[in-house]
This record gives sequence, structure tokens and C-alpha cells, in this order.
Amino acid sequence: MRRGERRDAGGPRPGSPVPAGKASLEEPPDGASSGRRSTESEVYDDGTNTFFWRAHTLTVLFILTCVLGYVTLLEETPQDTAYNTKRGIVASILVFLCFGVTQAKDGPFSRPHPAYWRFWLCASVVYELFLIFILFQTVQDGRQFLKYVDPKLGVPLPERDYGGNCLIYDTDNETDPFHNVWDKLDGFVPAHFLGWYLKTLMIRDWWTCTVVSVMFEFLEYSLEHQLPNFSECWWDHWIMDVLVCNGLGIYCGMKTLKWLSLKTYKWQGLWNIPTYKGKMKRIAFQFTPYSWVRFEWKPASSLRRWLAVCGIILVFLLAELNTFYLKFVLWLPPEHYLVLLRLVFFVNVGGVAMREIYDFMDDPKPHKKLGQQAWLVAAITATELLIVVKYDPHTLTLSLPFYIAQCWTLGSVLVLTWTVWRFFLRDITLRYKETRRQKQQSGGDQGGAVGPVDGQPPGPGDPPEPAQAEREGAPALN
Repeated sequence: MRRGERRDAGGPRPGSPVPAGKASLEEPPDGASSGRRSTESEVYDDGTNTFFWRAHTLTVLFILTCVLGYVTLLEETPQDTAYNTKRGIVASILVFLCFGVTQAKDGPFSRPHPAYWRFWLCASVVYELFLIFILFQTVQDGRQFLKYVDPKLGVPLPERDYGGNCLIYDTDNETDPFHNVWDKLDGFVPAHFLGWYLKTLMIRDWWTCTVVSVMFEFLEYSLEHQLPNFSECWWDHWIMDVLVCNGLGIYCGMKTLKWLSLKTYKWQGLWNIPTYKGKMKRIAFQFTPYSWVRFEWKPASSLRRWLAVCGIILVFLLAELNTFYLKFVLWLPPEHYLVLLRLVFFVNVGGVAMREIYDFMDDPKPHKKLGQQAWLVAAITATELLIVVKYDPHTLTLSLPFYIAQCWTLGSVLVLTWTVWRFFLRDITLRYKETRRQKQQSGGDQGGAVGPVDGQPPGPGDPPEPAQAEREGAPALN
């Protein structure tokens, strides 16, 4: 759907100005429903369709053809086979991205531009194909193939001590007794904060974010016998990660969500704004959402939504674990730019995927399709897991310590028991009580409706009731 066709909201806000000569409001005709959900904000749009928003399919095709013609006719092809192979692969990817940016289907987001999100959709396809290629290689060939990306890769990672001394105040170090704390305050601290701030903007729910944050720390405790970098001090787990980095990121994210839900979404063309200050604000707001939908997951409202929220939490945790396991099995240093690129990739595609999943769950239509970006994110997460399983099955099959296995078994039993009680036993009990109450009520109504003469009130010649006769001093009839 192009810019001029987009319709995200219903009628105008009261008192909104209407520019002369413009299709000012996306308002449905009289008697028709706007189709806007109660959790979706109202949007005012003057309908301006500038050069920035128009499709440029012919322009992109002409430029692409000129570039390919220049390379073919004017450049001399080098005799280096490896160089030509890499350049051919890069050129093929670029041509596919050009096609996707101009021709792919739009997603739910349109700011800063629909082409931006189409680019990340096509980048998801490229990344998934790359993972499939790595999956079909042998372990040694797959690791050595990364040398074509960076010659420094393909080398086993050195052993590192991640746990170390866990004393917060080290009395043996008189010059700097807090050196253990300062050693943990590296570049990963702001990365943790920023990551959880963005995850909160994706999930848009405090409880779900907190559950994911706490559960990942439990996963690090449980899997530190497999990956050494999961071995951290207790205060690093619960104070630095959960409370400081993750907690502060979630708090700031919820404050941003509150501001976005209260913001007035009023859009005007840049040249329709008279003041320079207004133009600068309009340029800055171009990087904010076009409209806002408040997520109401309501996991306990139905079994379908409960299973969907559990699946979302599982995929989030799996994607987090894949980050560490892929570095381990593919011999990628934590500071390598490929690791950073993967995180940037998931930041951009994760928000679109979460919106598509929410629309899929919230839409009353029974046969609605899952969104394209959500489908790709699920496929990418599953493919990354398969790569980890294939490249290092020995590490994954290291058995959990007995007490950890007991804890996870107990937690799984509790969750399963609550699920059965909430969505099966509780409903049966409530249904039985409601049926019994209705039967008692109907029985009482039938008994009260029976009168002396077919429910008619007694006449003046009828004998009095026993209680009435006793009140009047007459003997009651037996």
C-alpha cells in the first residue's frame, strides 16, 4: 500500500484544522465503521503526496541498468577468481535489494519511509539464505567460509575467565577495593541498557519484558556449564543486569511508550507548514510512528493468547541464546562487527515482527495469514538453532546438573498445572456452578408462580390462608 493509500485511523480529533483544498481526514462515510481498534490512536493527515513518497520504480531500474552496463562495457574484469566471486555475490544481493525496496509488499510501519522497512524485509531473506548455505556445509568448511568475509575469522577463540573473583569489596586490594565492579563496567553495560530499551518498544508490555529478563538470567545460570561466558557473579546477574541495565532500560522504554500513546498524530506536508520551527519539528517527527497501537496481550484471556505469549517469550529467549552460541560454534569474537550487525538487524526486524504477531492475534478473522516479517524472523531463529545443533552437538548435549534439572522440571510442572487449571478445570467448574444456579433460579420461579387457582390471586369467597386466619383470630384450616 503506497503513501496516498494508507489508512491507519478513523476520524479527526475535535478542533483539528482543515487545510483548504486538501483531503484532510481519513474519515469513513456516514454510517460506516472506521475499522480503528480501541487501542489505536487517531490520525490526522492532510494527504500531501510529495516526491519523497512517490514510487520510483523506473528511476531505480534505469540507474541499476546504467551501473551494470558500466561494469560490463567499460570495466576490465580482473583475473582473480576469488575476487570476482565475491563481487558477483555482492552485486547479486544488491540487485535483489533494489528489486525488493521498490516492489516488495509494505508492512505495518511507514516511518521514516516504507522503503526502509522493505529493505530490512529483503535483508531478512538474504540473511536466511546465508544461514541455509552455512547449514549445508561441513563444520570445518562453514567456519573457514567466514574467512571470505573477514580473513581474521576461522580461528578458534582463546579461553577466557568470565567468573573470576566475585567480591564486591576486595580487602586484599588496598589501592582499589572495588576493582571487580569497575572491571564489569565495560561497553556491554550501555549495550544492555539500549537493547532492553528497544525490546520494550517492541513488546510494549512491562510484565512480558520482566519475565524475559529474569528468565534469561536463569538460563545463564543453567547453561554456564556449556558456555564459559555465562559464568558471572551473582551481583552481575541480578544487580548489574536485571536491576540496573535491564530494569532501567524497561523503565525508560515504558515511559517512551506512554509518551507515544498520548502523542497527537497530526501530519502535514512540509511545504504546508509556514514556520521554520514547524518544518524542523516535522522533519524530526518523521522518525516517529505514523500512528500508535497499544498492545494488550491479555495472556490469561484465552488459551490461544496464552500459548501465543509463551511462544513469543520462547522465541525471544532462543534468539538471545543464539547470539552466544553462534559466536561459540562459528568462532566469532564478541567484539566482531558481524555480531554487531546481527544485533542491529534484529532491532530493525523485531519491531515489525512483533506488530505483525499482535495483529495476527488481535484480528478476529479466523484465517488471517501471519505477517511476512514475523514468518522470516521465526525461520531465522530456527535456522540459527539448527546451525548450533549441527556445528557443536557435544556442547548442547552436556547434561544439566541434577539440581538445575529439578528446578526446571518443577517450574514446567507449575506452569502446566496452572494452564490446565486456568483454561480447563476452572472453566468446567464455573460452567457447572452457573448451570446449577440457573436450575435453582428456574425452580424457585416455578414454585412461586403456583397460586390457588392457576396462579390467580384469591377471591373474596375463597378461604383465607392459615397465617392470615390466625392473624384474624379464626381457627386455621388443617
